[in-house]
Amino acid sequence: MLRRRLATGILLALVILAGCTTTSSILLPDLGLWETRKSVLEQTDIWDFSGRIGVRIGDEGFNGKIWWRQDGIVYRARLSGPIGVGTVFVNGDGREVTLTDRDGVVTELDDVEVDLKARYGWTIPLISLRFWALGIPDPSLPSNVEFNDDGQMSNLRQGQWAVTIGQYADGGGQAMPRRLTVVSGDIRVRLVIDEWAFR
Repeated sequence: MLRRRLATGILLALVILAGCTTTSSILLPDLGLWETRKSVLEQTDIWDFSGRIGVRIGDEGFNGKIWWRQDGIVYRARLSGPIGVGTVFVNGDGREVTLTDRDGVVTELDDVEVDLKARYGWTIPLISLRFWALGIPDPSLPSNVEFNDDGQMSNLRQGQWAVTIGQYADGGGQAMPRRLTVVSGDIRVRLVIDEWAFR
């Protein structure tokens, strides 16, 4: 009887440990050092975030909600709330980017930033945003990075955009960007990330 209880206890402990291992696999490793952080996050393939977005061009703009899912080079973004636009979906796979408008009409975009601005009067830097949201530069572009006291990216200049990360908060067990501001000329994009999920 004692042997059976012991065996059952060991089996239960192994099951619990296996469950802990599965749970911890969705957490990010320690990202304390910048080079480690940059390397790990560049190679993190499957994740998503949800939050709020504000876009302003000159005196006009909107506030809405944003959801982003990254799966390798494929991304899906949902923007909801822009006045006169409703909910739009932007999908990209490294070769083409498509926009699905509120009526379900799908349009292929040649230059996502230019085409969004021509269509709606506002734009966001979708191609690089997947990296900036993680708190790292887009590895395909030259960058000028500044760090906060914790060794995390606080300011970045890439292309025509200036990125400021004003706050980090817990995401996947590590400090991840919570508040970002992205500016280019008279375009100002504010992003507040409420929830991170790593798969």
